[in-house]
Amino acid sequence: MDAPRKRYYRKESPSKEPESEEDDYVPYVPLKQRRKEKLTRIQQLLKSSKGGASPKQDGSDNQGSEPEHEKDIEGPDELPGPQSKVSLLDQHSTLKKKAEEIQENAKDIQIKEEQKILESVTEGRALLSVKELAEGITYQEAVTTGWRAPKFIRERSEEINNKIRFQLRIDVEGDDVSPPIPSFRDMKFPKPILQALKKKEIRQPSPIQTQGIPVILSGRDMIGIAFTGSGKTLVFVLPIIMFCIEQEKKLPFRANEGPYGLIVCPSRELARQTQQVLDFFCRHLEADGFPRLNTALCIGGLPVKNTIDVIRRGCHIMVATPGRLMDVLDKKLFNLGVCRYLCLDEADRMIDMGFEEDVRTIFSHFKGQRQTLLFSATMPKKIQNFARSALVRPVTVNVGRAGAASLDVVQEVEYVKEEARVVHLLDCLQKTPPPVLIFAQKKNDVDDIHEYLLLKGVEAAAVHGGKDQEERSKAIDLFREKQKDVLVATDVASKGLDFPAIMHVINYDMPEDIENYVHRIGRTGRSGRTGLATTFVNKSCDESLLLDLKALLIEAKQAIPAFLQEIGPEDESFLELGGERGCAYCGGLGHRITDCPKLEAVRTKQISSMGRQDYLASNAADY
Repeated sequence: MDAPRKRYYRKESPSKEPESEEDDYVPYVPLKQRRKEKLTRIQQLLKSSKGGASPKQDGSDNQGSEPEHEKDIEGPDELPGPQSKVSLLDQHSTLKKKAEEIQENAKDIQIKEEQKILESVTEGRALLSVKELAEGITYQEAVTTGWRAPKFIRERSEEINNKIRFQLRIDVEGDDVSPPIPSFRDMKFPKPILQALKKKEIRQPSPIQTQGIPVILSGRDMIGIAFTGSGKTLVFVLPIIMFCIEQEKKLPFRANEGPYGLIVCPSRELARQTQQVLDFFCRHLEADGFPRLNTALCIGGLPVKNTIDVIRRGCHIMVATPGRLMDVLDKKLFNLGVCRYLCLDEADRMIDMGFEEDVRTIFSHFKGQRQTLLFSATMPKKIQNFARSALVRPVTVNVGRAGAASLDVVQEVEYVKEEARVVHLLDCLQKTPPPVLIFAQKKNDVDDIHEYLLLKGVEAAAVHGGKDQEERSKAIDLFREKQKDVLVATDVASKGLDFPAIMHVINYDMPEDIENYVHRIGRTGRSGRTGLATTFVNKSCDESLLLDLKALLIEAKQAIPAFLQEIGPEDESFLELGGERGCAYCGGLGHRITDCPKLEAVRTKQISSMGRQDYLASNAADY
């Protein structure tokens, strides 16, 4: 028998009482109706205020707080209606101001972020010798020299000096800057120097020479920045010759003594060219009865014996590359005990190529204060700020913008497919008569182009880092003496080399950064001549590099091809923040440091090397 089921009785719930009228119940009112009521009430308020009655005296309807459904209604200033007194022009100006304020806040955030990035990548250690850093040695005063500007120039007002600088587009930074001297004769150079300059068809100093030579002759440390082909080599060559003549007359150099001046270059070709310029002027001085000056060349690929032979006779000036100089100093074949003059040519490229530690070690071999000079055509703020740590009361002489291309070069950019570039070279060679310089990024490309041109009957020579020094020197000499019409080279020939009257530079491909592009095209359009530069680009080119190229063309007022006009943001105002345009790390004008591909590549390389070191260290610990 089933168990009896329990039954549950549902209790009746008490009936709800009707809602009282005092409950806060607000019926839904459509938005359109709410706006209409709002505008009606505003019109009533305006009428009552015109009639002399205040809104508070208008009756109970206008007193107290607004109903709940009216709290959501936007005010008349934010949402003016058809009867509003605010004109559309005033509304537009108000909205524009608000947008500008938002944009300014975004710019401030961007600038702060960039400053943090720049501080993180800036080298913390000063560019000083180990001894100076360890002992805390700092020099407060510049090196004293026996040179003084002529009296009429010293008495010239600063207003006239600034007018001369403005006319020549010279910007100077530093205290107590020497006045510009627009004449070699007024710089007190001896007659043989003036005659040698005339033989080189140099009648008057260029802008960088007008300001730079007086600064160096007065003993000041200097950072010299000027576009390629502006005569920077003479700025540091002529003063060191004068200082050595002065030292030789006071106390002749003995055997195994010297050098008094040291010039460091990033490439062998540039060092060799600089030594040839020194020898040219020294021969003219010796022929006129002045003391003989011995110059030594210390570069890789040449026997060390040649350098040591010059030092044994007493060396006045040495031109060197960092690698060979470090090797010779480590072996103690000579020392820098009497060296008081140091010049780093293409300084930013040297530091950028990884020679920074070598430069710091070279500084450690100096026994006293030195006059330090840094020169380049491209020197970003990062390098300038870092280099100032090695200088005493430095003077920065800047002609034009750092990293700007020469205005004497006509730049043409052509879109050429990768497989059609070699064939298209023959068409480009028809644009101008020889000599022509062709640049390629890879050694294999240089060899392929050289072989192709020889098969087509073109008199061509080739230079790259894979060839031995004798072969490289011979190729450059043949091209310089016009025995070869075309020189095909990697970027080893792009920095500082001076070839006579190059008519055309062809970039077979875009270099890795825009600085190398500026150096490449700077081989033409030198010393006031005009030149042509043709660059091949295609889909393999990095977009950020093309943006930098586009900005450089705009700055130089060159024709912009259609495919370059299509790339890049419509609003380029973000490129000009903090008073400067472009990237503070690499100097490119088409991007900011937050989007710098060069910085990203450096960081990636550092991270990969750190990972490899950790891997090697862990393996070493296992054994």
